[in-house]
Amino acid sequence: MHLAYPLPWWLAALITAGIAGAAYVQYRRPLAPLSRTQHGLLVALRVLALVALALFLFRPIAILPPSGSRDAIVPVLVDTSRSMRINDADGQSRLARATATLKTDMLPELSRHFVTDVFSVGDRVAPVAVPAIDQLGANGRRTDLAGALAAIRDRYRGQRVAGILLLTDGGDTGGGEALEQGGEGPPVFAIGVGAPDGLHDREVLGVAAGDPRIDRASVDVHVSAVSAGFGRTPFPLRLLANGRLLETRRVAPPADGSPVDEVFTVAPEPLNATVYTAEIPTTDNEAVVENNTRSVLVSPAGRKRRVLVIEGAPGFEHSFMTRAWAGDPSLEVDVVTRKGKNGEGQDTYFVQAGAGRAAALTSGFPPRREQLFAYDALVVANVEGDYFTRAQLAMTAEFVGERGGGLLVMGGRSFAQRGLSGTPLEEVLPVELTDRRGGLSATSPTSPASGAARTAPTTASSLKIITNNEIATHNKMSLTSDGETHPIMRFGSSPDDTRQVWAKLPALAASAPLGAPRPGAKVLALTTAPGGGVFPVVAVQRYGQGRSMIFAGEASWRWKMMLASSDRTYEVFWRQAARWLAADSPDPVAITVPDALEPGDAATVDVDARDSSFAPVTDATVDATLTAPGGDVTTLKLRRADSTSGRFTAAVSPDRAGLYRVQAQARRGSEALGTADRWFYVGGADREFADPRLNEGALRRIARATGGRYARLAEASRVVSWLESSIPQNAAPERRDLWHEPWAFALVVMLLSSEWILRRLWGLR
Repeated sequence: MHLAYPLPWWLAALITAGIAGAAYVQYRRPLAPLSRTQHGLLVALRVLALVALALFLFRPIAILPPSGSRDAIVPVLVDTSRSMRINDADGQSRLARATATLKTDMLPELSRHFVTDVFSVGDRVAPVAVPAIDQLGANGRRTDLAGALAAIRDRYRGQRVAGILLLTDGGDTGGGEALEQGGEGPPVFAIGVGAPDGLHDREVLGVAAGDPRIDRASVDVHVSAVSAGFGRTPFPLRLLANGRLLETRRVAPPADGSPVDEVFTVAPEPLNATVYTAEIPTTDNEAVVENNTRSVLVSPAGRKRRVLVIEGAPGFEHSFMTRAWAGDPSLEVDVVTRKGKNGEGQDTYFVQAGAGRAAALTSGFPPRREQLFAYDALVVANVEGDYFTRAQLAMTAEFVGERGGGLLVMGGRSFAQRGLSGTPLEEVLPVELTDRRGGLSATSPTSPASGAARTAPTTASSLKIITNNEIATHNKMSLTSDGETHPIMRFGSSPDDTRQVWAKLPALAASAPLGAPRPGAKVLALTTAPGGGVFPVVAVQRYGQGRSMIFAGEASWRWKMMLASSDRTYEVFWRQAARWLAADSPDPVAITVPDALEPGDAATVDVDARDSSFAPVTDATVDATLTAPGGDVTTLKLRRADSTSGRFTAAVSPDRAGLYRVQAQARRGSEALGTADRWFYVGGADREFADPRLNEGALRRIARATGGRYARLAEASRVVSWLESSIPQNAAPERRDLWHEPWAFALVVMLLSSEWILRRLWGLR
């Protein structure tokens, strides 16, 4: 026997002296007369009890000789999830074939060499009596293999386990991250159940879509599908909205088993949640039909987005742009235009704003944080950098990074001279401002088309992503590969359509030669200066919680005035830019809902409570309800997530598929902070039948990581010999922790009880 926590001699002597002193003091002057024998017995019992407690604190461990293989345990885990009902195991379902092999071929042989315990693995691990093995049903909603292996290791910790036998198809949908990692514990011998050569199956692999957030916004629904076992035979792919067929396409895979990607552009309902479902019609020879559909939720459009425009002076650019935004029903636009100076040399402004907001803009910029944070996007158009105070620039940076607003900086004056270099706003913008080569570059209509674009030192990396190899005219915009698909720049349903629209647009009047993009930023369009340098003209990035954008060109109004009156490119571009900037701007009270849930999953709903300046309100009172698909409304029990963030969280476990709606309202005392409304969809996909083939690769990695081996079901008879051979490799002296033994607890209780009984018998309390 030795101690898990070694006890130094000096500490042992100190503890011994302390125990002896405590026992002596306790019985030095007893209240009742005691004989020498009685006194010694009580002192001895007290000393023994304290010694036992002190000893067990240092975990005594007994080293026992290894037991034989006959005493070793083999836990047998049988996968009973729904994917085990697939009929690809010699004409039987996977579960039926596995239980038949286990009961008739494996258990009799295993029982002659080991102690066997059988468990079913699905939503949970449950023991199974041997006579009931053939009555198991493949009804588990998920396969938590990682959790099952961890539970078995804990269950048999400290016992002699030869190995864990796992019969499964290898699909793990329990979310376990450590499934294929090794570590302490017995080896896992995995037996793969199912056809190793794959299935005849068509599957919708994924469906993704963004929320429109603002009214009349189109949304791209990305659908990925695969066809295996059918060659390159085309198949129909349907898209439905709330069960109503929208479009059917016939798609052909590039090769058998290769995925195909399709993009559907849709217009969601503005007032109601829309569930888009991608569907492949089933055929008679498909092995699995449960994975032929997959759905995604697009929430209804939210409130109008509020945009504040600060203009350096009246001009065609600003008037055309604000007119385009004013015509967008999803936007509210407030405009502050600097007119000039009054007789006292002070700036004067022309303010156009909604009711109740104009008073905060009379000085040219909102003076308080909550007044600026009431907007979703801020546009700085042709305003010199030194126009703003440093406090205003810092507040603008916080508007983007903390509030989650959008910022657009445009116009030559905004970038001229030092511009915003060295200010708190410099890092917010997506391009470097310090490596420029002068002021604006005037357009030269008579200059010949430039040849291959020449590289400016600051934009060498940007040139690598130019879509067309030439930028034909000075100040003519050319899209990058990122720009072809970005929602700000996109026109039409394909990159080719977008490229054609931008190619026909007139050149800008001038452009500011800005620097290279910051790490993580995207350059969407480039232009050339007369000297041949190539510079970004449209660039975007995420900054903190928000977004930023620069437009370095001048006179984009040419796209309106130099094209046909029916052309809407100018309006569409600026509306898309404003929508992108403002769309993700959160409200003071915001709800975060779970994603990709299935019935029975456990998840959380989070509610963030902030005041009008977007400071967390930790002492808020938040009420929230959950409306189930049938209309039943339950009150969510929210708890404070922590003491600083203003986040409140509630546990949810939806029990059926369908649309769920969360509504919340927050207040601080009698002050209303705001309300929020979010939807989420349960049952959009069936994880159990995603990629339903036998996953031999995962099973081999599990076995290798734990020191076990892998075999197909037809080779299951070899497992018994593998288990027997693993015993000598693991035959080490058994370490038994004595503190966990029942007699250890009984010994301490017996000593204390004996002392107490004798004290009572001899007149002591």
